[in-house]
Order: sequence, then C-alpha cells, then structure tokens
Amino acid sequence: MKIKTSQFGEVEFTDENIIIFEDGILGFEELKKYLLISEKDEVFYWLTSIEQPEIIFPLFPVNLLREDYQQEEDFEPYGIVKLDKDPGKITVNLKSPIYINQKNRKGFQKILDVEKYPINYQLFVTN
Repeated sequence: MKIKTSQFGEVEFTDENIIIFEDGILGFEELKKYLLISEKDEVFYWLTSIEQPEIIFPLFPVNLLREDYQQEEDFEPYGIVKLDKDPGKITVNLKSPIYINQKNRKGFQKILDVEKYPINYQLFVTN
C-alpha cells in the first residue's frame, strides 16, 4: 500500500506498519490508522495519518528529556512537537503524550494530571 505525503512524498507500507489509535488523537478522534516515520539520524518522528496523509504530528521521545516521565507498560511516550523556524521557540507537549507500543502496533494519547509536565516544554536552550 502507498500514501502520498507532502513531507515525505510517496510512502510504501504494509499492514504490519500501521499503528492503531482506537480513540484517535485529541481533535482528530475520527482518524485511527497512522504510520510512525523516522529518517536516519533525525531526532524527530512523524506520526502520519493513513486516512488523511496531510495530517502529520511531529513527535519527540520524551524519555530523552525526562528520565522520571510517567511510563505505561510496553509503551514508549512521545511528546507532540510545536515547530518554529526559531529553534528557541520549539516546544514539546509533555502534558498529553502519545504512547506507542511498537510490538502490538497500538497507540493512545493520555492527558496527565500532573503539574510538573508542561504543555510547552522548551526543547532547545538558546542564549
């Protein structure tokens, strides 16, 4: 199967590559099937909707930022990134992470009711 994306062009995938979000993602509850795309030597991942390939969420592995981050068994947490041309303004949402299980190809989003995880965590420190 193939989808055409504006960012990666034509992307081939199989059923084994599809990650199912049974409840969707906040604001996109109707979209259930995604691909997790990463490019070699890149720090970002791209969660791309199969149903609407123009919908792409840039993700960052939260465990690289916070060792004490809330875990879910067998799921890796990712924060949705808010991109900006100015690296000092790039932020990661630690408040409502995306959890992905690469083995069973399932994902979900969870809102954490913990004050220590901000919505706009600054990814890069600039002087």
